Amino acid sequence: MEDAEGAVAGAQVGDFHGDEEIIEVLELNDTDPDPDDLANDIEDVDFEDAADGAELADDEEWETEDEGVEEGMEAQDDSEVTFSKHTASVFCVSLDPQQSALAVTGGEDDKAFVWRVSDGELLFECSGHKDSVTCAAFSHDSTLVATGDMSGLLKVWSVETKQEVWSFEVGDLEWMEWHPCAHVLLAGTADGSSWMWKIPSGECKTLQGPNCPATCGQILPDGKKAVVGYEDGTVRIWDLKQASSDHVLKGQDSHQGPLTCVASNKDGSMVLTGSVDCSTKLVNTANGKVVGIFKTESNVSKASTREAGETDSNSVESLGFCSVLPLAAVGYLDGTLAIYDISTQTLRHRCHHESGIVQLLWEESSAVVYTCSLDGAVRLWDARSGKMISEYRGHSAEILDFAVSKDASTVVTASGDHQAKVFCVQRPDR
Repeated sequence: MEDAEGAVAGAQVGDFHGDEEIIEVLELNDTDPDPDDLANDIEDVDFEDAADGAELADDEEWETEDEGVEEGMEAQDDSEVTFSKHTASVFCVSLDPQQSALAVTGGEDDKAFVWRVSDGELLFECSGHKDSVTCAAFSHDSTLVATGDMSGLLKVWSVETKQEVWSFEVGDLEWMEWHPCAHVLLAGTADGSSWMWKIPSGECKTLQGPNCPATCGQILPDGKKAVVGYEDGTVRIWDLKQASSDHVLKGQDSHQGPLTCVASNKDGSMVLTGSVDCSTKLVNTANGKVVGIFKTESNVSKASTREAGETDSNSVESLGFCSVLPLAAVGYLDGTLAIYDISTQTLRHRCHHESGIVQLLWEESSAVVYTCSLDGAVRLWDARSGKMISEYRGHSAEILDFAVSKDASTVVTASGDHQAKVFCVQRPDR
């Protein structure tokens, strides 16, 4: 990653798709899907046998850069708990969705650990990985935890017994995600395939994408479809039961660079897609149409002499929908947090960070958005006013991932300083 400096000035909102005029593109739906129905749907999936012994690609070295890290940052530590079992950069962190009492972290040391958030006590190590652990997550019911390394070795563990219950090897791993209501795991690989397994039986089917990496993906809230972005700029909306793509966004509808992130709204009717081309697209999942384009560009030329003629890069790094207002947040590598009004397709606020944003997350039931960045800080922003609510520091290197507890009382961070930290962010007004 390269850390681009400076704030973005000026906003350019893209044209609507075709000649369509979108007056209201998001209708908030408070009705959650029935978990029993979704689990039953998944049970009906006709899984095909997976090809055994998928070859592992050559190991790649994962490097982190310390750009944007200020000297003396470690002097201030707002955290309540520090987890220090890792011996290299911590790449990923996830909280158990039921109680937010347990965390799982994975790192460059080829290790993953499950530990208690309240005091940092280690529960067990997810052993046996042979490359950097870049993906780790709990199942929807917090009974299972999955870990995946860069080489493509995935493992699933029982939280109760602390024993491995399933493992599989694919090609180089790009991302991994649990189904929202069933013990089904989805993962994307560098050869363009997305794999879907029932756990622990291992029944499997694959979603064959283009011949390029499946760089990001998410299962939609209804549990029946998934959106996957690819390195060639295309986006596919998959029917998980049929293992077929309902919609493919390519050409003018697709991005002009690799996809970096995708996110669904609460009812799955819309998804946001972000790319290294700095654009964000709003897509209707029912018909696969692009109904809005958000693009924020800097009006300041920042030529760099590091390489002859090379300029500082920027990209969309993270994005998401607010669940209580028709707002979307987009985080850029140049440090801009842009808050867009989805109904009017306009930029509402631009929030400045001194260094690049790595990830953002919305609070579940309010218009508060959290960001972590390359300067090692976590910040809370009020999306209605565009003002920063609070800032938390404690890391001596960049934050690479973070998670927010279900009740929005704690944030757990993973950092290049080999540590994971727990911050109390409970506010008096809640």
